[in-house]
Amino acid sequence: MTDRIKPQALKGFRDFLPAQALKRKYLIDKTRQVFELYGFLPIETPALEYLETFTGNIGADEKLFFKFTDQGDRNVALRYDQTVPTCRYIALYKNELVFPFKRYQIQTVWRSEKPQKGRYREFLQCDADIFGISQPEADAETIALTMDLFKNFGFKNFIVKINDREILKEIPYPVLVAIDKLAKIGEEKVVGEIIKANFSKDQAWEFLNKIKKAQPNERLQKIFSLLKNLGFSDVNFQFDPTIIRSFNYSSGPIWEVMIPEYPTGSVLGGERYDKLIGKFLDEDVPATGFALGFDRTMEAMEQLSLLPSTKTNIQVLVTVFNQELLADSAKIATELRKNKINTDLFIKIPTKLDKQLKYADKLEIPFAVIVGPEEVKKNVVKLKNMKTGEQKEIPFDQLVVSLQK
Repeated sequence: MTDRIKPQALKGFRDFLPAQALKRKYLIDKTRQVFELYGFLPIETPALEYLETFTGNIGADEKLFFKFTDQGDRNVALRYDQTVPTCRYIALYKNELVFPFKRYQIQTVWRSEKPQKGRYREFLQCDADIFGISQPEADAETIALTMDLFKNFGFKNFIVKINDREILKEIPYPVLVAIDKLAKIGEEKVVGEIIKANFSKDQAWEFLNKIKKAQPNERLQKIFSLLKNLGFSDVNFQFDPTIIRSFNYSSGPIWEVMIPEYPTGSVLGGERYDKLIGKFLDEDVPATGFALGFDRTMEAMEQLSLLPSTKTNIQVLVTVFNQELLADSAKIATELRKNKINTDLFIKIPTKLDKQLKYADKLEIPFAVIVGPEEVKKNVVKLKNMKTGEQKEIPFDQLVVSLQK
């Protein structure tokens, strides 16, 4: 006998049991619903990219790349984010796309960072971006989409904090990286980070105070006005000059979503990045968009009881009395499935009826169809409500209607 392999997941990587996977599906479906409501189209990009695709475009976090040399001796990296690969995608397929191009993408990304609450090494991102519009109307549209997302998720209390990197253009990049941590570590530690970047203590406080005193520029004022015209009040958005977004490619309006009841950090981040596609093409293509922090949003929804608690998406279990009656049960299951009713046919034969019903109960399947010899003779079924225990006899041709009710 060979040595047994210890069953374990890598640190920062996760398995999902059906109940959790169903909650994730619920959130993905809700997200896709709003993306498509706003006229965004889906795309997908590969898990692996050439390392040079990401190098020089991410900023201080390049140390978090999952990178290696493949069997063809190519330097490659797992998808760190979806924005940079999409810019490569735009450059490659520019002549096949219709502009302005509104894209959404829901795929996994990988970052080699220290796992902690709300942060994993493999996680799902949900992005939405508009390419080909330099005017603030595109930024307002994506911020409006941001707010409708969180309304659709069921959040009553969230805030979109908005800034513009143009306001910060005279601040050195290492200082921006430090100030981006302000909400997490506080002013004193931010000043310490700036000093570590070879600035004096006086300079550090000067940078910090200059940013804190900044006011919205003309572009932000236009965005705020557009958001109000789109039906949003300033209860859900505000100017915050300390929102930095430390990506190298950020070049205009930037925003993050905070949920007061979830203090772990922002649950969504967005920015304009007009120069990034130009690194893959001979011309710049204006772009703006955001990435939803899927796992943090899930955790916040769990905390606020905004996710369904069901263990299953199966609507009915069709029981099997014995091998001879399998065909009759299969006929019923087929009819239910034809009518878009999620149906589980119990095919472990023989199994006593009480065990089949216990199976349905454990999975929280709401209904069970019982088909025995007497029911087959009378062309009826027994429909059992697993929650109440109520059981009634129904003609076979009325089963679909009864379940749909």
